[in-house]
Amino acid sequence: MSAYAPPLRDLRFVLDELLAVPALLQRCGRGELDADTIDQVLEGAGRFAAEVIAPLNAGGDRQGCSMPRPGEVRTPDGFPDAYRSFVDAGWTGLGCSTDFGGQALPLAIGSAVNEMLSGANMAWAAYPGMSHAAYLCIEANGSDAQKALYLPRIASGDWAGTMCLTEPHCGTDLGLLRTRALAAADGSYRITGSKIFISGGEQDLTGNIVHLVLARLEDAPPGVKGISLFVVPKRLPDAEGQPGARNPVHCSGIEQKMGIHGNATCTLDFDAATGWLLGQPNQGLAAMFVMMNHARVAVGVNAVGLMEAARQKSLAYAREREQGRAAVRIGGAADPIIAHADVRRMLLTQKAWVEGARALALWATTLIDSQHLDPDAAERHRAGQLLAIATPVVKAFCSDLAVESIGLAMQCFGGHGYIRDNGVEQHLRDARIIPLYEGTNGVQAMDLLDRKVIADGGRGLDVLLGCIDDWVASQAQVPALREFCLPLSALAAELRAVTAAVLAESETDPQAIGAAAAPYLRLVGHLLLAWMWARMAALSIDRIARDGGEPIHAAKLATARFYVERLLPEVQARCAEIRAGAASLTALPAELF
Repeated sequence: MSAYAPPLRDLRFVLDELLAVPALLQRCGRGELDADTIDQVLEGAGRFAAEVIAPLNAGGDRQGCSMPRPGEVRTPDGFPDAYRSFVDAGWTGLGCSTDFGGQALPLAIGSAVNEMLSGANMAWAAYPGMSHAAYLCIEANGSDAQKALYLPRIASGDWAGTMCLTEPHCGTDLGLLRTRALAAADGSYRITGSKIFISGGEQDLTGNIVHLVLARLEDAPPGVKGISLFVVPKRLPDAEGQPGARNPVHCSGIEQKMGIHGNATCTLDFDAATGWLLGQPNQGLAAMFVMMNHARVAVGVNAVGLMEAARQKSLAYAREREQGRAAVRIGGAADPIIAHADVRRMLLTQKAWVEGARALALWATTLIDSQHLDPDAAERHRAGQLLAIATPVVKAFCSDLAVESIGLAMQCFGGHGYIRDNGVEQHLRDARIIPLYEGTNGVQAMDLLDRKVIADGGRGLDVLLGCIDDWVASQAQVPALREFCLPLSALAAELRAVTAAVLAESETDPQAIGAAAAPYLRLVGHLLLAWMWARMAALSIDRIARDGGEPIHAAKLATARFYVERLLPEVQARCAEIRAGAASLTALPAELF
């Protein structure tokens, strides 16, 4: 099994050359975060990922989490020590405000760190990842007293956080949730109900866990308009803010799941547990979406980390494994399988997916940074419009690509990929949860088409298409870019056309949007990926012309050409699928399925 190697050079290419993050931070008043400083952060995180948590990945998968006593969860051997090392080095406060003891690094940098942690050991990385999402939710919605109590302790890593949304009977339809909140005389509430699929719901890493729980007040209206958000700590803070008496919140079981065995995915029972309202009554879903939207981008980054780890393994194997005789011989009795055309197809597909998705996901994080940090109000608004489109695409498209890409990594190994010893089958099992996380990819597709495009009147989509049109126009004098710009322009025009077609059909067919949603998201995903690859090709062409470039620039240009010629043509099928409408989906009666 090959070791995990942090993709530092490619992360530098994306952050420094493609996205110009140091320049963005300079404009936003964070000029102290120059390229050298960012490199130091990435190198430190890469060492931790490769040397501390990657060696725990396979063993943690085999051992999994356990419950030695009712309600008590034990994480795999080595996980608590690694977490303590992470905390001692200050990594938990990377993206937290300096007001609460953090380092206030922008999300683009934190996401690059997150990618490496996830590639090295996704199950372990999910613990601090979920805590940071809880931090952001409290920061956005909490009172001054709640922020002062909880945020420094989450930023320090002493306390963890969770997100408690769904229940056994309701799945994604949170309007059906039954957990109740009964007001107490002291201003707190008593929370009663059961929540499932709670990542890190119980563990042995931290002294306390802060659960963010959706529940209904006594007089709440039905449906999603009657949901409130509560902060419910595992241990009630005492007068000094230290973990005190145990709150009646109990883990009644650990989910027996396909992958990420080292992460405790729990069922939690709240038995009149003490909690406090976070934000406004009956506004809990809007408050929780701060956490949800962050998590949707974050799990897209997780997906990139996992497919990078699998790609590394398949590439190392393809270089070493000698089997068969290639059309152009490079070996002795047999050739390394990297010489075979079909293996090269699979390796290049992985490379195009991984590096394109990395650029796309990190671009989305720069939009989040711009939305919060840019001094220009118009730029903040523009970033928000682009982010609304990008968020469901990063979550769904990147996670779908991860499953496909890791499947190709396994295929490169042949039968050896199906056994545990080579590690790829674990990456595939771990990655398979991401298309289900934070609303399934079908939910993301409906969110994109119905809410972010049609309900918005297409304004956000027009901003995105305008950005692409402007970029293509700016490259019109570069003949070497025609092979990338022409397909990109054609796809932008086709997206405009199919969007109008779906909108027109939806006026008479209520099934039209649902039928088009999944292929539509895939189409927008390819548009964004084609834009990222065209921009990477432009940078590489320019650098090669100026000084010959580095090996990475030649590799980027070749991979961009492979993507455009061999992968982008998929959009023709997706457009045909959208234009086919809903008729064939609705013709068969349910009883005949």
